[in-house]
Amino acid sequence: MSNVPSSDIKSEAHRLIDALPEGTTWDDVMHRIYVRQCIEAGIADADAGRVVDVEEVRRNFGLSP
Repeated sequence: MSNVPSSDIKSEAHRLIDALPEGTTWDDVMHRIYVRQCIEAGIADADAGRVVDVEEVRRNFGLSP
């Protein structure tokens, strides 16, 4: 999914974990990494043009404009 070299991912994971407060749980760590992964995937999709116009999404879900 990611085009980031694994050495960069490892150092970024260290940075994310180091920024967490004391008393952090494993769930907190996993959530932080999951959110980061989702953001990177979204950016990659947007860069590749895999986007849907907000008006189309609203129509698909029956939401008002």
